[in-house]
Amino acid sequence: MRTTFSIRRAAVVFAAVGALALTGCGGDGDGKKKSGDDSGKGADSASTVDLPKLDGEKVSVAAVWTGPEQANFTKVLDEFEKRTGADVTFVPAQDPIINFLGTKIAGKQPPDVAMIPQVGAVQQAAARKWAKPVGAEAKAQLDKNYAKVWQDLGTVDSTQYGVYFKAANKSLIWYNAAAFDNAGASEPKTWKDFLTTAETVSASGVTPVSVGGADGWTLTDWFENVYLSQAGPEKYDQLAKHEIPWTDPSVKDALTTLAELFGKPELIAGGADGALQTEFPASVTQTFTGGDQPKGAMVFEGDFVAVNIAQTEAKIGTDAKVFPFPAVGADSPVVTGGDAAVALKDSKGAQALLTWLASADAAKIWAEAGGFISPNKGLDLKAYPNEVQRTMAQALIDAGDDVRFDMSDQAPQSFGGTPGAGEWKILQDFLKNPKDIAGTQKKLESEAVKAYKS
Repeated sequence: MRTTFSIRRAAVVFAAVGALALTGCGGDGDGKKKSGDDSGKGADSASTVDLPKLDGEKVSVAAVWTGPEQANFTKVLDEFEKRTGADVTFVPAQDPIINFLGTKIAGKQPPDVAMIPQVGAVQQAAARKWAKPVGAEAKAQLDKNYAKVWQDLGTVDSTQYGVYFKAANKSLIWYNAAAFDNAGASEPKTWKDFLTTAETVSASGVTPVSVGGADGWTLTDWFENVYLSQAGPEKYDQLAKHEIPWTDPSVKDALTTLAELFGKPELIAGGADGALQTEFPASVTQTFTGGDQPKGAMVFEGDFVAVNIAQTEAKIGTDAKVFPFPAVGADSPVVTGGDAAVALKDSKGAQALLTWLASADAAKIWAEAGGFISPNKGLDLKAYPNEVQRTMAQALIDAGDDVRFDMSDQAPQSFGGTPGAGEWKILQDFLKNPKDIAGTQKKLESEAVKAYKS
């Protein structure tokens, strides 16, 4: 899930990101849960949350996380087990998670809790009567630790269903420092400068931009950053609610801007065809392998890119550096994402896990592991392993109620969150044929109309 917040205020904070060093982070990467593992560090200080005894009670949690993200979340679950005596199982899910959950529910085997990465999917789960309201103990943690906007984002028809546990800044460009040095390139601040930097890197013999186009959500993020900066937050909100059509001139302007990059296949690793076969993790690792001759010198995405960089030999802050997404309009955009925990069973274990995930103690465990930002304002920023993540987290907390969720995640999932369909597929087609701006707009509007009516 992706969100936007406090553009002017946060842009000032993130202007310093490129100059900050970032230490390596990430979990063991095997995704395996170790019973009785004491790796969670949340118990090192006095507890901030009371949890019930659940000796022997089984609790299952479904999420789309894999690799290091799954490993780090498992540390959070391990600590919950240790404090409650529950037996927790991680259930690997697939996108779109609402379809995965539908299959589980139809088979009468729903998980106790699901980590849902789209606002629209939370709303669908509530509308279908799958989601169970948040209990009093979890609500008390939300009231204590979360700005009203984060509570509202998990609310459907005045009932609280979601606990937002994980957030992420998704307005960052990470780059191979050696490739930049060899090209004599510098960090750009505007979109025009970004394109100039790309040409400079290309002239040095290295393809400048790595794009994970096989995962359609990365392309929605490209569009949203350009659109937010160029069209502004008011238009952004209108398009997110489908109050203006995708045939609006502001969409044409954003696609035209994006085509300045997508329309030059020599600037994209593997060209359009190569990008469409490149999944997000590979788009990162190919940027930071090969020394000063990587397959791509820059890759766009969130703070969680650090987890994938940690799977290479590159050292973040030395070999891998980062700058804010360049300003297309007056201000650089700030887009973030997040995942909400939703109970699918009326059980003591499910509610206790929601209470745990709403606590600062739970957030602290993953924050210390890295590759994570929390909307929990009760979390001590010292828990983050480096200054970059502390800066990102502080900007998110300081934004308060100015948060706006990513438009594709506010949309019905059939339009904004389904692989091979809706916005994901249309923007993949646009990457392949960026000259067809009018046709892309018509397809987006046609799919949006169908999705918002259903």
